[in-house]
Amino acid sequence: MPTMVAQKKAVVLVVEDDRDMLNLLCDAFWSAGYQLREAKDGDEALLSVLQSVPDVILTDLRMPAGGADYITRLRTVAPHCPIVVMTAFGEPGLQAQVLRAGATAYFDKPVRISDLKLRIDALLTDHQ
Repeated sequence: MPTMVAQKKAVVLVVEDDRDMLNLLCDAFWSAGYQLREAKDGDEALLSVLQSVPDVILTDLRMPAGGADYITRLRTVAPHCPIVVMTAFGEPGLQAQVLRAGATAYFDKPVRISDLKLRIDALLTDHQ
């Protein structure tokens, strides 16, 4: 077996209250070589970030303890961590509100996993 150079895999915190979507996202990012942490709502995500800030946060917006104020709280506890938001309820003005609250990137659902991966790869490259 070839020896691998010790390299830290980026940690992605996936926050999603829909179990099927959470599994899909985790499968996609795990197979891309990321370390994963999961949270099912905004409160669980905040507790997770308080324990250890991940390299990037990929989060739903409309879920228990979610919304723009949740993004503001995440930004407060993880000021330099990229936050990628996904939502199926993107009414006019929501994207601008979420970006003002501290999100780094915004995607409307349904979202292409390949687009998420590209954006997260770019954010992690820029963030190093």
